[in-house]
Amino acid sequence: MNTKPAILNSEEAEKLERIAYILKVVAHPLRLGIVHILEQHPELSVSDIVTILDSEQSLTSHHLQNMKLKGILSSRRDGRSILYSLKERDVSLIIECLENCKCNM
Repeated sequence: MNTKPAILNSEEAEKLERIAYILKVVAHPLRLGIVHILEQHPELSVSDIVTILDSEQSLTSHHLQNMKLKGILSSRRDGRSILYSLKERDVSLIIECLENCKCNM
């Protein structure tokens, strides 16, 4: 039986799985916009995000909730508002790396 050595060790494979997961979660223009503005502002309410992105409140809330459930964002209640912030800082690093990529698009 001829077995090939593993190209990736388990630590590298886990790292790539994590990156792929993050990319899947943020793979939408509105979600990328949310990440982008939350990089610049530590916490924002849904209405602030809607205003900055000029987006629909219901759609934005849906994306925020989805990203929160998947561990990318965190939230806290402040009176009647819910404030969102980046929980997963690696998202910013991955997106920054892609923005600086010299690939042909």
